[in-house]
Amino acid sequence: MLQKLQFRPGLNREGTDYSNEGGWYDGDKIRFRSGFPEKIGGWTRLSNNTYLGTARSLWNWTTLANANLLGVGTSKKYYIEQGGDYYDVTPYSTVQTALGAAPGPFTASTGSATLTVTDATYNPQVGDYVVFSGCASLGGNITAAVLNQEYVVATVPSPTTFTIQAKSPTTGLPVLASAGDTAKGGAAVTASWEVPIGLDLYIVGTGWGAPPWGTGGWGTGYTSGIGQQLRLWSNDNYGEQLFIAPRGGAPYYWIPAGETYPSGAAGGLTTRAQSLATQSTSAGYLGQFVPNTTNQVLSSAIQRFIFCMGSNSYDPGNSETPFDPMLVRWSDQENPYDWVPAVTNQAGEFRLSNGSFIMQARATRQEILVWTDSALYSMQYLGPPYVWGFNILMDNISVMSPNSMITVNNVTYWMGTDKFYMYSGRVETLPCSLRQYIFADINKDQAYQVFAGSNEAYNEVWWFYCSGNSTTVDKYVIYNYLDRVWYYGTMARTAWLDSGIRQYPMAADYQNLVLYHESSVNDVSGLTPVPISAYVQSSDFDIGDGHNFGFVWRILPDVNFNGSNVDNPQVTMTVKPRRNSGTPYGVSNSPTVVSADNYGASAVYNIQEFTGQVYTRLRGRQLAFRIESNTLGVSWQLGSPRIDIRNDGRR
Repeated sequence: MLQKLQFRPGLNREGTDYSNEGGWYDGDKIRFRSGFPEKIGGWTRLSNNTYLGTARSLWNWTTLANANLLGVGTSKKYYIEQGGDYYDVTPYSTVQTALGAAPGPFTASTGSATLTVTDATYNPQVGDYVVFSGCASLGGNITAAVLNQEYVVATVPSPTTFTIQAKSPTTGLPVLASAGDTAKGGAAVTASWEVPIGLDLYIVGTGWGAPPWGTGGWGTGYTSGIGQQLRLWSNDNYGEQLFIAPRGGAPYYWIPAGETYPSGAAGGLTTRAQSLATQSTSAGYLGQFVPNTTNQVLSSAIQRFIFCMGSNSYDPGNSETPFDPMLVRWSDQENPYDWVPAVTNQAGEFRLSNGSFIMQARATRQEILVWTDSALYSMQYLGPPYVWGFNILMDNISVMSPNSMITVNNVTYWMGTDKFYMYSGRVETLPCSLRQYIFADINKDQAYQVFAGSNEAYNEVWWFYCSGNSTTVDKYVIYNYLDRVWYYGTMARTAWLDSGIRQYPMAADYQNLVLYHESSVNDVSGLTPVPISAYVQSSDFDIGDGHNFGFVWRILPDVNFNGSNVDNPQVTMTVKPRRNSGTPYGVSNSPTVVSADNYGASAVYNIQEFTGQVYTRLRGRQLAFRIESNTLGVSWQLGSPRIDIRNDGRR
């Protein structure tokens, strides 16, 4: 009797293997399209160039000059990519002139590349970046050219000193001080400090919202500074301008070539992002009242406002008000420089009431959605005098991380701490056939590393997370919103962006590369292509009649290899018999055997494009079916294979 193997689309881990009869139970690097499983697409490098740090943010836009740009926010820097090159536009947070005064701040030691820098006013952390300028030669090998470049802080031996490693400006190799390096660098040394680096891992107890709530004074969570938090960048466009902010830091912005900052500086890829407060003052406004700390910077493309989600409030008598993690502030309409509320403008602020801090906000077509740690708000433009109105859409909800939400086709999805949600006009729990499996596997201590992305070409929403005790992102779960099914797998990524203005979705990995997904059938993140291991396995299904065993004597495969780019592509099909639900699967003594006397054992078959049928000998009361591939150049989609069964004995 020929039995067609047709299974329900999607993976289901909410019950036991046997209770999900007729469905798929396990898989990796597969998706479901039109109800049938197939291998996902591979990936290639955007370019061979790399960046510094772990990327947590990708943002793609085009300028009026049709330049296609990609913003890359990492734990150490902020870059703008064009044509495969990464341009460092990391803003300066502090600029010190006449550092050390005469005779200068540098002290060299003969025969060593270590330079000690004396600085009584700025206390950096190890790994921070500084650009020196205006330096004079120390008199020997440590020339002005050696000093006048970017350095990373090597050590901080005291509150008033730090060390750097002298290097060649052309080769980057260490430069050893000579006996003549006795000068100090001169009185005109300027130290331009980049935004302090952030962490690659989330550390419980740092950053706003760190547990336990109620300990310490108001705002205590920020006392450790942004350098002690997982570095998350927010970025958004205001026209062709790019506004950015490190979570827990100040807002900055960058303009493309052809534009000029209010200070007179020219925009472009070789110009650093500028302080919004400083440029506000240059534009003739009260820049000291621009928010100095925020969880997120955001724009409204239609109404033309800039928002700071979580901010210090406006007080005309005090420009250094405490940070309020529940405060929303916005600039005047069509004017990102004016943040002082007045009857003549639309700048303003509003404090949310439900929750303890703003987690994130997302602009949708009709409204701006704002998540606190326990509620979801809708923010809509009203016009003067109230400007923006706020309504609670749902209270007593959860959200996993600042980047765990995504809007696709005007429906917003996000991961909570124990379930998934969706919003399409009302907040709903998103049914999930993998809920128990996924949330039991997430490392909640690294919840802030969770991020969402979309793959619109395949109707998918992706969530990446750290599994179990892993401290790096190594797994993903996918919701196919067209077929309303779920599947999961393993993959190490740090950021994702489904861009409509580039050909493929983009992702960042731990090798400091940006990758184009769905652009290959292999893993081409390295210089040599590597095959992608992909498989899907069914739940157990009956082949016997209860008491009697079933005997499977042949398989008629049904699989296509569309998209493969090698001759004779093949997959491996495995049929795994079991006597009863509580017994293990049979194990083949020789898994490469094509057909053998495998009573009670698993059988593995290599299926090629024109394989019509394969013969087997295996028996059991229930069976699991598996298809997999692990060779270069292979792409596949499973159809409806059949197995030929006849009744057998009881033992």
